[in-house]
Amino acid sequence: MIGTDKLWQIYKRHFSGEYRVGRDVFRSILHENGLSLNPRRRRPRTTNSRHGMPTYPNLVKNVIPTRPNQIWVGDITYIEIQDPKESAGYGFTYLSLLQDAYSKMILGWCLAPTLEAKYTEQALQMAAETLPETFSDTLIHHSDRGTQYASANYIDRLTRLRIVPSMTENGNPKDNAMAERINSTIKNELLHGRAFQSIDEARLAIKQAITYYNNERPHLSIDFHTPAEAHQMTGEISKRWHSWREAAIKKTSLST
Repeated sequence: MIGTDKLWQIYKRHFSGEYRVGRDVFRSILHENGLSLNPRRRRPRTTNSRHGMPTYPNLVKNVIPTRPNQIWVGDITYIEIQDPKESAGYGFTYLSLLQDAYSKMILGWCLAPTLEAKYTEQALQMAAETLPETFSDTLIHHSDRGTQYASANYIDRLTRLRIVPSMTENGNPKDNAMAERINSTIKNELLHGRAFQSIDEARLAIKQAITYYNNERPHLSIDFHTPAEAHQMTGEISKRWHSWREAAIKKTSLST
């Protein structure tokens, strides 16, 4: 297979005069006859962990949460927006999410036009507003080592909320597996097949999707409860699938 621009150069070498057409017409002919290659859609990078800011150890790798507001998991993913101003015909917005590791409830979110840390802070503020006024237990905030979570302002907000930061130790997605799962659920299940013409349209759809996810969608990891139901519970909740991670943690704790 060969790309359109390269094929155009070959065409110019072999045809001229009355058989010659312009580049745009040439591309249209290929497209109309199903001969053009579909361009590979670019994917934005949402995590930049190469920075000089302080990072923090992974405090949750051997922890199985037994109550809500014990571990919050944060991550950022992208949502595609149709944008005629972009050469590719589409652009990206960025969804910051904070999820409770015990109940799977999405506590805070923000859809933003850029990856600036201030938008991730808005998701944190939304999650913080769900905490009980008398909350005094230890709460760990786990995320990747991206600049948004390592920024001085974000860490300062965590400190003022008495939330302890925890970060992945490397770029392995398994270190933040819950975040990867919720990203996939939002994009590949709840928003599957949706095309958005504006960020406001996407925000409305995401708000509706999160409301449904929290209050209506039963979850295999919490014994078919909804996240909202599980957020009112404590103690171990049965899973409808085998967690090798949790089994390994339990086995290690029994042998020590």
